[in-house]
Amino acid sequence: MTFSPKLVALDIDGTLVDAAGRMPDEVFRAVRRVVDSGVPAVLSTGRSWIGTQPIFEQLQLPPGWAVSSNGAIVVTNPPFELRYETLFDPSESIELVSRLIPQARIAVERGLKRYASAPFPNGELQGHVEIVSLDELGAEPVSRLIIREPGTEDGRVFDALIGELGLHEVTYFVGWSAWLDIAPKGVDKASGLQIVCDDLGIDRADVLALGDGNNDIEMLEWAGRGVAIGDAPSAVKDAADHVTGTFAELGTVVELDRWFT
Repeated sequence: MTFSPKLVALDIDGTLVDAAGRMPDEVFRAVRRVVDSGVPAVLSTGRSWIGTQPIFEQLQLPPGWAVSSNGAIVVTNPPFELRYETLFDPSESIELVSRLIPQARIAVERGLKRYASAPFPNGELQGHVEIVSLDELGAEPVSRLIIREPGTEDGRVFDALIGELGLHEVTYFVGWSAWLDIAPKGVDKASGLQIVCDDLGIDRADVLALGDGNNDIEMLEWAGRGVAIGDAPSAVKDAADHVTGTFAELGTVVELDRWFT
C-alpha cells in the first residue's frame, strides 16, 4: 500500500472514548505512537472546545490544531487561540424547532459560551450553560445549534424538522440518540480539517481519518483514507474506504497500528 499518512484526524466519541467517556489505555498508547512519529494527530469532533480540551490534554498532544463543533470552530492549543469560527443566523431554525418539536431542548454556541432554553440531560453538555429565552437564543449569530428531545432516544423524531431544514441554509447531523446538530451551510469536519491542512501544507490525500458517527461521513469521504469504526451506522461505513473493528475490539488501535508501530 503506497498510502502514508501525514496527518491523522480523530473523532472522539466512539473512536477514542466509550459512551462513559473512558479511553482505553491501548487507544492512548496508539495515539501517542502517532505523536511520537512526528505526524500531527488532530481531534475532529462534534464536541465544543470545552468538551474537546480535556481529551486534548489527556492525550498529551503537543501544540497544534483541533477541529470542534463539527468544523465551525477551529483552534490551536496550547496556548489556546480561536483561529476560525463560522457563524449563522439560528432564528429561523429555532422557530421551526419550537413549532414542530415544542418539548425539545435547544442550545446554541457563540464563541466558547453556550446557552440553552432548558437543562439538557445530565452530562450531555460539558461546562457552564446559561439558561435563556428562545428569543435570546436566536438574537445573535451562532456557530452551532443543538436540538435534544429528551423524551425519546429515537432520532426519527426529527424527520419532519429535517424536511423543513432542507429548505434553509444550514447543515445538519443526526446523533446516535434524539440529538440534532445544526451548523452553517457547508461547514463540517472536512471543511475544518481543510483549514488545518492548508496551514500545514498537507494534501488531503495524505490524511488518515477515523470516525464512527453520521457527522463523520464528510470527513471520511474527504480524507485520503477514511476509516469507519465497526460500530458505525451503515451510511458511515459506506462512506469509508475501510471498516475496522468495533470500539470494544480496539478497532481504532488496529488501524493506527497499521501505520504507526
